[in-house]
Amino acid sequence: MISAVFIYNQKGEVLISRLYRHDVKRSIADVFRVHVISSPGEIRSPVTTLGSTSFFHIRYDNLWVCAVAKNNSNAALVFEFLYRLLGLGVSYFGRFDEEAVKNNFVLIYELLDEVLDFGYPQNIEVDTLKLYVTTESIRSKNVVVDQQQPPQSITMQATGATTWRRNDIFYKKNEAFVDVIESVNLIMSAKGTVLRADVQGQIVMRSFLSGMPECKFGLNDKLVLDRETGSASSPGDGMGVATGGVRRLGARAGGMSGVGDGESVEIADCQFHQCVRLGRFDTDRTISFIPPDGEFELMRYRTTDNVNLPFKVLPVVRELGKARVEYEVLIKSNFSAKLAASNMVVRIPTPPNATKCRIKVAGTGKAKYIPEENAMVWRISRFQGLQEASLTAVVDLTHMTKPTPWVRPPINLDFQVLMFTASGLLVRFLKVFEKANYQSVKWVRYMTKAGSYEIRI
Repeated sequence: MISAVFIYNQKGEVLISRLYRHDVKRSIADVFRVHVISSPGEIRSPVTTLGSTSFFHIRYDNLWVCAVAKNNSNAALVFEFLYRLLGLGVSYFGRFDEEAVKNNFVLIYELLDEVLDFGYPQNIEVDTLKLYVTTESIRSKNVVVDQQQPPQSITMQATGATTWRRNDIFYKKNEAFVDVIESVNLIMSAKGTVLRADVQGQIVMRSFLSGMPECKFGLNDKLVLDRETGSASSPGDGMGVATGGVRRLGARAGGMSGVGDGESVEIADCQFHQCVRLGRFDTDRTISFIPPDGEFELMRYRTTDNVNLPFKVLPVVRELGKARVEYEVLIKSNFSAKLAASNMVVRIPTPPNATKCRIKVAGTGKAKYIPEENAMVWRISRFQGLQEASLTAVVDLTHMTKPTPWVRPPINLDFQVLMFTASGLLVRFLKVFEKANYQSVKWVRYMTKAGSYEIRI
């Protein structure tokens, strides 16, 4: 497995050096610096193999984080460990950059001793590590200072079946918040044909539940609904309305504009947090788990069928000789009139030899020409559903000594739409079972944002 872990700054100076096996020496850090960090060429691969040694690296802020292996290691496992290590640093220090590493190098060495044993990844759960790898300024919020507490409790936490959660957590008000966040990716041709459309989503949960609750989570997954043969969900599994763009689980679905619409969704692939019981999901598609305390990512998923595109863009670009380009861009929103997109930015490319732009906006928002970006930027603070907005522009061009054809980059959109899912995914129910039999309140929020949303011109 992993023979060594190094952390460099952007100059190639070694900030952290930890060897786990005797098959590499400390001088191996210089090899990575010379062949990767100081290399004049472009670095295309995150894995560099020199002889029998492999270097797995990632860039984060102004740091290089590198793992070294001599044998044929599992690359996916090594990169998962490196990203978990970065998340651990962010959780401990608030940020993970050169300054944070220099100020907390002693604590980082302690963490590296705990998370790897002879090169094999061990427990990397933040809450568990904060129980016994801590300082005065960094301490788990769940730690209760009790001199009478037996040391075996920490051992049980670190080596038990549920290392991600302690069994003595207590809240006066038991709540669970679920955020369904989707990024919609689109490539559309100039004629309006969809060349590629997919949705990458994640379900983030914030759990404030006492004890060791057992949670069951239900989605409008196509396999589940087909198995149920159209039977209605039981009362209390749907969605009710609450304030602030958040909906409370507890009443039957009604008026859920842009979410679900009663149809099933076919999930192409999904990844789960380690707390999910995969055996039960494989047999009956039930997501059953004991949640960690606080915020965590429950699952990731991807869908490629029946993507509900929130916006349709109809561009018309005409090149009038070599001195002028005319633009007509029409944007239509395809979601319910009850919803609205926020922080919308439309970037419309212009030729590199553009000198002057005369822009006119009909509808909403403001647009201006930004020469350094070779684009017109149209900003719309709020775009209501089932509405249209248009932009017309005339761009003057200057003469070029070496004329080159304009490659026509695509129009790019950035936006956020609350209470709308491009995949149609719907949280059908979230049930909490605990031996104390307390009442819990569940909330859910949906948000769709732009991933790579491009329209060719």
